[in-house]
Amino acid sequence: METNRLEAFSDGVLAIIITIMVLEMRAPHGAELSALRGLWPVLLSYVLSFVYLAIYWNNHHHMLAVTSRVNGAVLWANLHLLFWLSLVPFVTGWMGESRFAPAPTAVYGVVLLMAAMAYYILQGRILALEGRDSILARAIGSDWKGKISPVLYAVAIPAAFLHEAMALGIYGLVAVIWFIPDRRIERALAEAESRRRPRTP
Repeated sequence: METNRLEAFSDGVLAIIITIMVLEMRAPHGAELSALRGLWPVLLSYVLSFVYLAIYWNNHHHMLAVTSRVNGAVLWANLHLLFWLSLVPFVTGWMGESRFAPAPTAVYGVVLLMAAMAYYILQGRILALEGRDSILARAIGSDWKGKISPVLYAVAIPAAFLHEAMALGIYGLVAVIWFIPDRRIERALAEAESRRRPRTP
């Protein structure tokens, strides 16, 4: 099976998730800018979650760009990832409305941890199908970002019960790590194209 329908479906689901998340935000009753002051936890939660969803969409798009075909295992792994991402609006709203109370902040980390593990599973299923000599395999390399992120989430979850700012700082750190542009797949694609290009005498 080709990847077109999988990518289109995933894009649609992520667009709906972001739409639901922004619709959960309630406008303040006052008409002054000062009325926004009490909404800063909600706005901060939204921005953090939007960045995470953008990172997942970006990496998902790049991964499928170097995937030539999918099978049933890949389809189910992709749905598993979308399941955890679909919970992001719920935990975002709960964390923001509770003003970063320990339990909602920890549960937010649980969802991020499960989404990271689901992405790792999806990547593994695609690698099993594409082969260890594929463009994706060469692009991923040691994948230090993918390995360190779950560890940081696992630290942030119990840290939320010690001090919420510690957990939020770790969530922000992971987002920054992934937000920095990663050109591995683009470089691997360029190298593959240059090898396929016929040499001129």
